[in-house]
Amino acid sequence: MAQQATAGRRYLRAFVSGFFVAVPVTVTVLDRFAYVARVEGASMQPVLNPEGGSDCDVVLLNRWSVRNYEVHRGDIVSVM
Repeated sequence: MAQQATAGRRYLRAFVSGFFVAVPVTVTVLDRFAYVARVEGASMQPVLNPEGGSDCDVVLLNRWSVRNYEVHRGDIVSVM
């Protein structure tokens, strides 16, 4: 019984320490490098949502290029 309690504490400690490492890393990646977003509606047809139905497209927004001013003609820019 004591071994189960010790194993449970170790598991909880590993989970909490992993959580406090994973959350800041994930937030930094989503804020600085890339972000996954859904595109809905007819505003970007026919490039995105070509059928115009209730389906949505999922895109990866490259934030790194925007921060380094590497936006070129023909790029799709998202303003949030």
